[in-house]
Amino acid sequence: MDTLKTNINALTSTDSTKTDSVKKNSNKNTITDKIVATAEDSTFYDAKNNIIYLYGKAKVVYGDREVDAGFIKLDQKNSTIFAKGTVDSLGKFSGLPIFKDPSQGTLTADSVFYNFKTSKGKIYQVYTEQDGGFITGGRIKKQQNNEVHMKRVTYSTCNLPDPHQHFGIIITKGIATEKQIVTGPAYLVIEDVPLPFVLPFGFFPKPNKRVSGVLLPNVGEDARLGFFLKDFGYYVGLNDYWDLTLRGGVYSKGSYETNATSNYTKRYKYNGNLFFSFFSTKSGVEGTPEYENPSKNFNIRWSHTQNPNARPGTNFSASVNAGSSSYFRQSGVQDFAQIAQNTLNSSISYSKTWANSPFNLSTSLSHSQDLTTKQIRLGLPTLNFSMSTINPFDKKDRVGEQKWYQRIAVGYNLNFDNQLETTDSLLFTKEALRKVRTGIQHSIPVSLSSQIFKYFQFSQNVSYNERWYLQTIRKNYILAPTANGTKDSLAIDTIQGFRRASEYSVGTQISTKIYGLVNFKKGKVAAIRHVMTPNVGISYRPDFGQDKYGYYQDVRSNQAGDVQRYSIFENSIYGGPGLGRQAAMTFGLENNIEMKVRNSKDTTNGGVKKIPILQGLNINGNYNFLADSFKLSTLSFSGRTFFTEKLGISFTGVLDPYVYETEEINGVLRGRRLDRYTWQEGSLPRLQNFSFSFDYSLNSSTLGKNNKTNNPPNQNSDLFSRVSPQQAAQLQQISRNANAFVDFNIPWNLSFFYNFNYINTGFEKDVVQTLNANGDFNLTPKWKVQFSSGYDFNSNAISPTSFAIYRDLHCWDLSINWSPFGIYKFYSVNLRVKASILQDLKLSKRTTNAIQRF
Repeated sequence: MDTLKTNINALTSTDSTKTDSVKKNSNKNTITDKIVATAEDSTFYDAKNNIIYLYGKAKVVYGDREVDAGFIKLDQKNSTIFAKGTVDSLGKFSGLPIFKDPSQGTLTADSVFYNFKTSKGKIYQVYTEQDGGFITGGRIKKQQNNEVHMKRVTYSTCNLPDPHQHFGIIITKGIATEKQIVTGPAYLVIEDVPLPFVLPFGFFPKPNKRVSGVLLPNVGEDARLGFFLKDFGYYVGLNDYWDLTLRGGVYSKGSYETNATSNYTKRYKYNGNLFFSFFSTKSGVEGTPEYENPSKNFNIRWSHTQNPNARPGTNFSASVNAGSSSYFRQSGVQDFAQIAQNTLNSSISYSKTWANSPFNLSTSLSHSQDLTTKQIRLGLPTLNFSMSTINPFDKKDRVGEQKWYQRIAVGYNLNFDNQLETTDSLLFTKEALRKVRTGIQHSIPVSLSSQIFKYFQFSQNVSYNERWYLQTIRKNYILAPTANGTKDSLAIDTIQGFRRASEYSVGTQISTKIYGLVNFKKGKVAAIRHVMTPNVGISYRPDFGQDKYGYYQDVRSNQAGDVQRYSIFENSIYGGPGLGRQAAMTFGLENNIEMKVRNSKDTTNGGVKKIPILQGLNINGNYNFLADSFKLSTLSFSGRTFFTEKLGISFTGVLDPYVYETEEINGVLRGRRLDRYTWQEGSLPRLQNFSFSFDYSLNSSTLGKNNKTNNPPNQNSDLFSRVSPQQAAQLQQISRNANAFVDFNIPWNLSFFYNFNYINTGFEKDVVQTLNANGDFNLTPKWKVQFSSGYDFNSNAISPTSFAIYRDLHCWDLSINWSPFGIYKFYSVNLRVKASILQDLKLSKRTTNAIQRF
């Protein structure tokens, strides 16, 4: 039968002979919107009863409401719609009714009865999903005031048609309002088994809003702290922009912890997260001071990122990681990367760039903390104002090439810094505040570059630096009494007052490129090319240690009579001008070697493929003509090389050109450098330090042509356009931090890192090498095992090792973490509900990532 389409213009009164369909009426039960009804298969109109029967992909649209189904009965006389699915000749059921209402979202059901005049309706065997929550089964009755009455429905985060197979909350009866769901008796069903835990009544957030709820705990044992029950708490969906997660934990040996995590975001503006944790650790046994006086430790982390398009020209960002020095070693943290870290660093910065202007402004608060020595360094604050290089003698409307004076470039840089260095125990004391150092530095570089003899780049430069300080130092020797008389003791006084220090230097540099090429007519290798970039420079700086400048003074010992020259700007932020004249020549050589290989299978680029053999082999050093001794510096080198396209090695080293002499004095071996070159004695420079490292990653998606990586989608994926705004925000978090998730779509993954370091001090040699490996593999499509381990060759011991087992339970996450040996032995078991977006992507959340949460 031909496809029929019918448009019905509903009337604004009970008189069916009128055709005006858009006028409003004061009677609230009068139809005011146009009804549009269509069907692809057939349409039957009962004129006597004013009823339309729609078959095959039927649709009825009334205002902002819509009903789609395999069959729809539209009763215009009674203003009702009845919709249901259909069964074809093969017995296949299809065309389930879909009811769309802005106030309640989209619902799928077995059948729908709806009165579009009173906005009342009944929906049987409903199935609806809103932001990860699913309501299925039972019967729903929609009231005129947008309240929804429910009976025998199931609420779950499982997206299966029958969530009882996994878990669900059976609501015997309830009422859904705009903001919440109020229920009567409700009980939990897991694996189709009703549990004897009944709630006589309950209040649930409406599923199309941000939800709140209880977080299940993580159980296990820590070798130091005992059995634990941790990570239990409560998640609070504050609003569409903020959330809050409160967690806690207790240990059988008396320790406890609590933490709070908050994520915030404003689309197209900014996003970030804030984490605070407090841990009370009891050590030793009951009755000891360590047990009775537990240590208190805390950690705070804050990350803030601004969208580049939010405020063009300005940017505000934050990356904060601060707290007690012993937090990660004394708390129950199970992440070896956090336990092994030696430093904490923080930065809160703001920058401003003016359009069509060379000026830039940036300011920041910084923090650096050594967890071993407990030293803290704060920048309070740091400000930088700079002007990018300009050509002051050039004209904007210049025609032709630049004249020599038009190539003169001038820049400017201002640094303002306040620094405080102290220990964590003295951080908030008056003594620490007296140690704040302040300084301002101005730098003005002037340069002129040109090309000479066609192949050489020649540049000259003049640099002027001026530093301003509010305090300087003076040194004096005083006679201090001892048991055997007196001895000299050095006293350092701090003198308050403004002082300036200036210095300048001049220099020139020349560089070029030398190309070498060898072609091969036969064989797989087509050519080998070698590019060398040598550079030589000369710089001069006068002696700013002369008395006329006043930057240096002498201090004489009372007893020995020795004279020591020191800078009054010693230990200041930017230091002082240099002591002694310097006329130095700097030199360097960069090498790059690559090979062209013929590839008959690849017709791009003429069937030739470039393979880098040696990249950036650099050798650098300098020679000071005016130095009294040791005029030649050590020679440093570095480079990268590739064995395959995926395996590369980077290396660095230092060569000492001077002879090193060792001798034994009173049974102690001592050594000293001699001002004599090694080649004068017929030997090569001594290798003082050499290190190299490489890392390699391999997974199933990189093997074979038909395998494709199925990583979490990026923001350009069309999946973002097919999900809710909150799920899109979750996908963005997955894209930004894919390593925080376990991907069951990749059967196996392996990566390892090797580091080698050789040290030769002249009379003692040492070799340090470590190997670290981590990876995961699927035992079955539902089981994944993850491991992290390594080997320390110096101690001939295995590095801290951990295993994690993940079980994909569709709408649940099961993870087991285990560290079998070492200082930080532990095991833990965690079971939690999984977000629906992770069910679709087959991703599981790693338990070691505490900052991120959905």
